Amino acid sequence: MTELTVSEGKNHSNNLLRRDVRFLGNILGEVLVHQGGNELLDIVEKIRETSKSMRSVFLPELYEEFKQIIDKLEPDNRHQVIRAFAIYFQLVNIAEQNHRIRRKRDYERSAGETVQPGSIESAVQDLKERGFSYQEVQEIISELSLELVMTAHPTEAMRRAILDIHKRISEDVMQLDNPTLTLREREQLREKLLNEVITLWQTDELRDRKPTVLDEVRNGMYYFHETLFHVLPDVYEELERCLSKYYPETDWHVPTYLRFGSWIGGDRDGNPSVTADITWETLRMQRKLAIREYQRILQELVQYLSFSTTIVTVSNELLLSILEDRKHVTLKKTQAWRNENEPYRVKLAYMMEKLNNVLDESKKGTKERYDTPEQFINDLKIIDASLRHHYADYVADICIKKLIRQVELFGFHTATLDVRQHSQEHENAMTEILAKMRIVDDYGSLSEDEKIKLLDQLLNDPRPLTSPYQQYSDSTKECLDVYRTIYRAQQEFGKHCITSYLISMAAGTSDILEVMVFAKEVGLFRKESDGTVICTLQSVPLFETIDDLHDAPRIMRELLSLPIYREAVTVMNDVQEIMLGYSDSNKDGGVVTANYELRVALKEITATASDFGVKLKFFHGRGGALGRGGMPLNRSILAQPPHTIGAGIKITEQGEVISSRYSLKGIAYRSLEQATSALIKAAINARLPEDNVNEEYWDNIIRNMSEVSLKKYQDLIFNDPDFLTFFRESTPLQEVGELNIGSRPSKRKNSNRFEDLRAIPWVFAWTQSRYLLPAWYAAGTGLYSFYQDKEENLKILQEMYKNFSFFRQLIDILQMAVAKADLTIAKEYASMIKDKAIHDRIFGQIEDEYNLTRDMILKITGQQDILDDVPVLQESIRLRNPYVDPLSYLQVQLLTELRELRNQGEDDPILLREVLLTINGIAAGLRNTG
Repeated sequence: MTELTVSEGKNHSNNLLRRDVRFLGNILGEVLVHQGGNELLDIVEKIRETSKSMRSVFLPELYEEFKQIIDKLEPDNRHQVIRAFAIYFQLVNIAEQNHRIRRKRDYERSAGETVQPGSIESAVQDLKERGFSYQEVQEIISELSLELVMTAHPTEAMRRAILDIHKRISEDVMQLDNPTLTLREREQLREKLLNEVITLWQTDELRDRKPTVLDEVRNGMYYFHETLFHVLPDVYEELERCLSKYYPETDWHVPTYLRFGSWIGGDRDGNPSVTADITWETLRMQRKLAIREYQRILQELVQYLSFSTTIVTVSNELLLSILEDRKHVTLKKTQAWRNENEPYRVKLAYMMEKLNNVLDESKKGTKERYDTPEQFINDLKIIDASLRHHYADYVADICIKKLIRQVELFGFHTATLDVRQHSQEHENAMTEILAKMRIVDDYGSLSEDEKIKLLDQLLNDPRPLTSPYQQYSDSTKECLDVYRTIYRAQQEFGKHCITSYLISMAAGTSDILEVMVFAKEVGLFRKESDGTVICTLQSVPLFETIDDLHDAPRIMRELLSLPIYREAVTVMNDVQEIMLGYSDSNKDGGVVTANYELRVALKEITATASDFGVKLKFFHGRGGALGRGGMPLNRSILAQPPHTIGAGIKITEQGEVISSRYSLKGIAYRSLEQATSALIKAAINARLPEDNVNEEYWDNIIRNMSEVSLKKYQDLIFNDPDFLTFFRESTPLQEVGELNIGSRPSKRKNSNRFEDLRAIPWVFAWTQSRYLLPAWYAAGTGLYSFYQDKEENLKILQEMYKNFSFFRQLIDILQMAVAKADLTIAKEYASMIKDKAIHDRIFGQIEDEYNLTRDMILKITGQQDILDDVPVLQESIRLRNPYVDPLSYLQVQLLTELRELRNQGEDDPILLREVLLTINGIAAGLRNTG
């Protein structure tokens, strides 16, 4: 298994990628022989060769031969064949990730003074070349804001144990580039890798149970510990280096503009396992991680800060701070530094103990611990200033400056935790509370206007709504407990630990006001008798469906017109956060309509907020897959209309995207570097907007295409009575739900309604079956509705692709989706549909639409084939497909057998296990889940 490589390369770099793939493939071949004998290797090679031949020239007799090989596999062999292909893709993915890091290093080594495109320096250089003054650059940098929010959305199909093995293999493969290795050292490296691949082979890829919420919290924290604590400060340092190079007028200290947040442990929408107690424990775990990281770093600093007062003179401020610590902090004999002539080491011992006491809540408010990160930073600044006092500037820059930045970024809470809940839960709790207080018998039955009027009155009324003597239902008690936990958390962990409360399916102004009323109930919001407003939690609507996006401007206008709510926004620096959902809008209206409606909503909500003097921070809920808004981080930023980024931008980082971007330091750095560069470019675009006279005309064209596309999409998805049957029978939807990859259920409710199916399994199932339908369906019809076989209209579309960034991005997304989809393989999945009439009719529609979409893309781009303009990706897909195909054919066979058994009331856990193994393997092969 050694032939999945890029095409014959023109440079040394590609040769190294081929070398790594071949090297790992040969090792896997040895493992196959070691674990299953030559027979296993032979059958794997036979399947691989036949699949590759079928892709080269499709012949009916070759297809029949291939099917027979698959059908005749004995269960034991079949299990091992599935794992062989799945593990091969894991190894290839490792090689490709390492190659990305290698390419960057090669560029930097060979480029000399040339600035790499997409780098931070390229963006700062652009500022200089465009004539931005030092003062303007200061203003731009001060306004940059990007928060990346990790979520526990269940799209990471691999276990943590497997990812750990991948990391070790990656580090070892990197050593292959080391020219100083001796022959024996290379042999030892090969032996180590062989052992790792054997370990990978003998480690179960599948979880034996669903992860708990706290398991998911630990998984998310892993990336902070492994990469982000170290990489994020390096990005800041590079930005400051570049600013100093091109604008040397001052010593730059870039304000915090790039940070990480999390939903893990706070997202309770549809997940009953996320309770107030779980949220509290999440915050405790995050704090412990930050404290332990700082203690570890201080312990390392002990080695470097050996300066002696017998040789240098330290600052009086440092000596006085040590005397103050001695009065209040008790150290064990083993903790105290005994050499009084080494004051930095003495000080570090006290600092480590004060950090340790942060974890002891009983010592809060005493001088035995740091109550705030600012107190810790103050001690670090005392050390920094003292080092510079005796000209140890280099040590201060290397050892202290980075730690100060880490504390600024991660505080004592590691990441700001967002809380999210479904709007219906708030309405249910409000209905019960108001009925018990005899304010209104049935709040839920009130009209929207009546709800708004009542909630406005309650926000202005200082009296409480709840009583400790009232008995509430469990769901209402839990709802109230969440707000009490947020209040307690802000007191204990600082106000930045939780600042946003997100409302799923926010469909009206009352949905947003309900959260503010609950916040008032526990002290997170209040209006003092002198009129002063206190607000430490913002109510954040999540507009998800197409109808919600249409209503969003009206809702925000209605909301901001209420004086009490506008005052709450004033307290938040006149910034209102709004979340836009890419997954549900796509599921609701298809890719063309979702993208268009999101663009319209962004512009119209921004204009509405501007009327009230409010700046908006848009939170973009993007998934990893194309059907859920997935794209590289820098493109996600540049895809937004520049004037809508005013108060910053938030973006979700979900599932497999987290591991692919942040498991390796080199890739994490490059991704965050590109994001920073994109932020600066977006700021430039906002200040120097391109005045395109055709944009309004082009917008009208896209609006009309969106309307046609929406009808085409909904006619199939919502209006065809047989569509759900087609979907369930021709995809592994049910079986994906049995893959233990997340604590959250795949449906919001226990129902089979399409509306209650979450977007993740919707996209996951279509991806597995190679349709990728959510990422392209109905686009061709929309595009053709304008083209109509008229050459003059085609020229307009081609001009739009060339000069209209939104349209170009849309076509490029469609092009990627069409390239990854494979209807030849999808047809195999469709063969599982029992009703031939349903199969023929719906698959025929899908096939016709796919061909139309493909043809329209080629006409608009002027290409001979899909992805001709991205040959590296085109080649990667072409070379991967023959290796994914066997897993797809095996999955269809296994699904057919399993479903026949289950229809007879029986089950086979071994058969199910093999199905789940193919799901993991296809996810690795396509580098995508949902």
